[in-house]
Amino acid sequence: MPREQKQVRELQEGSYVMMEESPCKINAYSTAKPGKHGSAKARVEGRGVFDERKRTLSQPVDAKVWVPIVERKGGQVVSVTGEDAQIMDLDTYQTFTMRIPDGENLSPDDEIEYLEYEGQRKIV
Repeated sequence: MPREQKQVRELQEGSYVMMEESPCKINAYSTAKPGKHGSAKARVEGRGVFDERKRTLSQPVDAKVWVPIVERKGGQVVSVTGEDAQIMDLDTYQTFTMRIPDGENLSPDDEIEYLEYEGQRKIV
């Protein structure tokens, strides 16, 4: 799996973290002061990259978490059929089918950017 370990204190808004075995983009990050019998705690709020579910994570700032390595790639639209588009990766020339996001209007020969992690893909 393309991921690495980091301490919670190294996370930043806009970066990625694994929550509930799903890659999430961090929307909010806050820390609480250390208490009498413990260390400082961090609260991380994020949204799933591929499923759009909202998730939260509360851990000590020195705890280790997994950070997914989500790749941003370029592709070209080969054809559009209903809600699906056939995309060709501009680096490997591999073709695959992806769901067109709501509000997007794609046509053949358009160049797009997409995110990829462990075989999951999403047009951005």
